[in-house]
Amino acid sequence: MAKKTLQEQTIKDNFLFAAAMMDGDNSKAFLSCLLGKDIQRVEISYEKSIVYHPEQKGIRLDVFCEDEENTRYNVEMQVLNRKILKRARYYHGQIDMELLLAGMEYENLPDSFVIFICDFDPFGGGKYQYTARMKLKEMPEAEYEDGTHTIFLSTKGRNGSEVPGELAAFLQFAGAGLEASEADYASDLVKRFQHSIHKIKSDREMRSRYMLFEEMMRDEYKAGKVDGRADHVVEVVRRNKAKGRTVSEIAEFLNEDVDKIAAIYDTCEATDVETKDE
Repeated sequence: MAKKTLQEQTIKDNFLFAAAMMDGDNSKAFLSCLLGKDIQRVEISYEKSIVYHPEQKGIRLDVFCEDEENTRYNVEMQVLNRKILKRARYYHGQIDMELLLAGMEYENLPDSFVIFICDFDPFGGGKYQYTARMKLKEMPEAEYEDGTHTIFLSTKGRNGSEVPGELAAFLQFAGAGLEASEADYASDLVKRFQHSIHKIKSDREMRSRYMLFEEMMRDEYKAGKVDGRADHVVEVVRRNKAKGRTVSEIAEFLNEDVDKIAAIYDTCEATDVETKDE
């Protein structure tokens, strides 16, 4: 599991992408450019942006946010073509389920956007942007608008004249290697992200977070051979407890309730004591 250092990463790498996009101003600028409207405010849901999914063989770093109109956005970088149509469907379902569980009525569900930035061409059409639309088979001219929007962006696009220049420049930047990502793309949006990435890479706290994230990823990978979510979580807690991680750190990584992790943590500690006594 050879990994890049933080200095070797570009925005297409999971950690750096999430770190840059979790800056509300960056997300606001990106979404405003993509959607062609002036978004005044973006609120990042940090607690939902690092999500643990053992059934998906690991964790994912997404960006979940909402704007002043209560519209929900899920933005994710994709470097591999892994059933992204079904993933988009799943993400929309998760957004709606969370809102409904919070007591919202069906008719009040806000618009939601699932946005994949792909470092490949997902449909092979040479487009920078593919926008999914639902239609009625029997009446294709009729509008079918349920408030869900799915957008696939591609770093491999060739139709620069058909999309805003800022968006094309950003996608070229997103698909670039380390050296090329430092080039001048004549784009204010790209300059914003380049500046943000420089700050992240020079920030001691962010370097520490990245090292912690990488260690936990390795532990999660090793624990991945354990069958079942419950056993999987226990194994991850045990491994990280042995490394001196705190309950809150482990709970944040696993996106689990602190009390639940504390109980597992205590159980592991008791088991360790019994083992030593034997």
